[in-house]
Amino acid sequence: MWLGAAVFLSAVLAPSAFLVLRGYQSFNASEIAGAIVNRNLIALNLAGFVIGLIVFVTGLFRFRKIPLPVFLIEMICATTLSVATAIGHWVIAAKLRALRLTLTGPIDQLTATDPRRMTFDRLHSHSVKALVVAMIAAFVGFVMVALRTRRDAR
Repeated sequence: MWLGAAVFLSAVLAPSAFLVLRGYQSFNASEIAGAIVNRNLIALNLAGFVIGLIVFVTGLFRFRKIPLPVFLIEMICATTLSVATAIGHWVIAAKLRALRLTLTGPIDQLTATDPRRMTFDRLHSHSVKALVVAMIAAFVGFVMVALRTRRDAR
């Protein structure tokens, strides 16, 4: 479910929010779209962190029932999901929030060469990368569990 929510946020919600709100000639339409996406990203990152921890802890109770290579891959995926979403939320997003507090207007009004805009763009890029890493880990973990479940059902 988390992976589906992450794909939906990345592929549908974020682009739609910016596309729809940019259609309005409001001074802060991009800021509103960013706030909508950010609020959903907070929930997504926190959920990914918690889900990764739950999968990791519950996996520890099953490690004797799962082949070691499969167990290790699943634990690495769960850990990666938790770490990537934690970094996305508590490190990158925190720096973005601090940066926004220093601004007197929308980020879109800063020139591309403004150091604050460059910092924002770099942090946004890191945020996207962290989410992609978490999504890949969730996908690989999902596939591993599905294959193991299918094998165990035989």
